[in-house]
Amino acid sequence: MHNHVTIPLCLAMALGQAPSWAAPDEDLLGKAAGYPVAPKLAQAYQEPYRVGSFSAMDSLSPHCTLAPSAQPQALPKAAREPALRYRFDGQTLSLDDYMQRQRATAVLVLKDGQIVAERSNYDRKPEHRLLSNSMAKTIVALGIGKALEEGLIRSLDDTAATYEPKLVGTLYGETKLINLLRMASGAKYVEDYSGKDDLARFNQTTRTQGNAAGAKVIAERLAPEGVQFNYASAETQMLGLALRGATGTSLCKYIGEKIWRPLGAEAAATWLTNPVDQTELAAGNFNATVHDFGRLGLLLANDGLRDGKAVIARDYLLQMTDANRQPPAFRPGTLQYKGSTYTGYGLQTWLMPGNYRRFALLGIYGQAIFVDPELKLVMVHMAVAKDASGDASGKRLGQERDALFRGIVAAYGNW
Repeated sequence: MHNHVTIPLCLAMALGQAPSWAAPDEDLLGKAAGYPVAPKLAQAYQEPYRVGSFSAMDSLSPHCTLAPSAQPQALPKAAREPALRYRFDGQTLSLDDYMQRQRATAVLVLKDGQIVAERSNYDRKPEHRLLSNSMAKTIVALGIGKALEEGLIRSLDDTAATYEPKLVGTLYGETKLINLLRMASGAKYVEDYSGKDDLARFNQTTRTQGNAAGAKVIAERLAPEGVQFNYASAETQMLGLALRGATGTSLCKYIGEKIWRPLGAEAAATWLTNPVDQTELAAGNFNATVHDFGRLGLLLANDGLRDGKAVIARDYLLQMTDANRQPPAFRPGTLQYKGSTYTGYGLQTWLMPGNYRRFALLGIYGQAIFVDPELKLVMVHMAVAKDASGDASGKRLGQERDALFRGIVAAYGNW
């Protein structure tokens, strides 16, 4: 284990050469076979195919495409890389140490619009489109905000069924958009990725009858809407359907035209679609390059501005990401999630504790974009963790990733 970066390694990184270390579990993850893509979508999450599939999901599934910008946002590289250190398990560690300890496919750090550090494992390249998993939920929330700004959605107090008539009479359809955004429908729903949970029941229905039909299988409220947080990917799917209804077009077309191209994406992105009804699988399944995920992070760090022009209204972003704008039960320190009160939840966005506004887009298997608007700091983290939560290996990916971000923040400011 190294606690410093050698000069030859720095030079290798600057020249874009492969790292000198062995990536964690690379043999288990398919190195000998060249990190193959799964033969079919159902196998994409299996370990021998996970690296390859997470970089090629749109080759396994129907999808729609978000075109890149005609004028991509420049991402210049800083003249020198700062010494980025973090504390974990009683040790002081470097970014290179992190890449040897955790199953990260890519880590990108941006400060003031510049790339200050970039690493990759498992032969992943900048041109690969990587799977976001639930980071896509925040993208859906941005689309809702844009439609609200344009008057296509009249109020977040409208129900989902106001914009998608197929949801009339269902629990989710009669839930206000603001409460779907907060994961606060009050529905009886378990999402634990066991393959036997309510998410599995929901998905089984949507695969045969379409996304709107999935709403019919979630039919019991345990709490009044707006009161209690309960993470449910099905609620984002309802938001996606409502957004399609409000705009009269697909998420790819609307978000592509209103957000993806204006933020300055350099490459095309893709969103997997349900072959039964051709609607986007809105709760995840968005694929983009690491650099374009970084550009998305920069847009959020700049409160919706690109080159001084508003892509998303700042007030709506604050509603999404400011802990002080959330009901007390949804703030860091009080929100209950999996036995912890560490994070809070805004509008389809995780809220970090601390003295400053910081927030994160998070997806299973280790995907994340951390944003610090005060410091204009972004960390993109893509991964192929051992399991959905990242904890099956006993290496506590989520905790160490958080420690890494805290260390990067400490290089520029205070937590």
